[in-house]
Amino acid sequence: MSTWQPSTRARERTAYREGRRRRSFAVALLSTVIVAALAWWVLVTSPGWERARETFFDPAEFVDVLPGIAEGLWLNLRVWIIAGAISIVLGLLLAIARTTAAPALFPLRALVVVYVDIFRGVPVLLVLLLVGFGLPALRLPWLPGNAAFLGSLALVLTYSAYLSEIFRSGIESVHPSQVAAARALGLTRGQTTRRVVVPQAVRNVVPALLNMVVALQKDSGLISVLGAVDAIRVAEIEVTGSYNFTPYVAAGFLFLLVSVPLTRAVDTFNARRGWRGARGPAGGIR
Repeated sequence: MSTWQPSTRARERTAYREGRRRRSFAVALLSTVIVAALAWWVLVTSPGWERARETFFDPAEFVDVLPGIAEGLWLNLRVWIIAGAISIVLGLLLAIARTTAAPALFPLRALVVVYVDIFRGVPVLLVLLLVGFGLPALRLPWLPGNAAFLGSLALVLTYSAYLSEIFRSGIESVHPSQVAAARALGLTRGQTTRRVVVPQAVRNVVPALLNMVVALQKDSGLISVLGAVDAIRVAEIEVTGSYNFTPYVAAGFLFLLVSVPLTRAVDTFNARRGWRGARGPAGGIR
């Protein structure tokens, strides 16, 4: 029995595509090298480069402060994970409450609208300051005064408002026929929401949801304004008195070690699930 062999035309098409792919990769690599070399040349030939290198890129200072900043980064990661999980759950609940059509729940819907409008409209840094310094002024005995807790609370308040709008768009993207079919099968309104609408809505908004999680990872560094000893706060302490800003570069380097792989993982996940826009036509990052 003879094995199947592609035709000459098919082999030519395959060879042509492979050649185009190799040429595209070579052009992209060459242009990247040229741009990087040009940027490096502009940097090292600038009049203040020597002073900037001593102030921002001191290798000895970088190695010396890296362990302390890494310990502070662990606090940022804990805040990110806890605040992210709570924000996702709270955002979903807010979206469900806002999309409910029950007349008796109109006050709840109005309250959710006010909540979302406020915390989407106020900058996250301002929310951190108001929560971090305003709540302790109330002297509530049951409220923890820890800066990490107050910072996490402020991030939850802000990001739950953003996530609720993302979830709401996903809920509204579910076709009404899905709800009608579920109701016709005898499901209650609550069962329809829980078993039909919410699962589809979550799948529809996964790309936007993951992007917000990445953004929260970076904003976790803002808790340093409340005095939490995180990576940025440790860097500020190291800079004080020395006027050497290398610790800030070290803190940025550690944040990049977390955010860049996370961002690439999100892009890969989106591309594998078939969402357009995560990658270009040739598989490259847009």
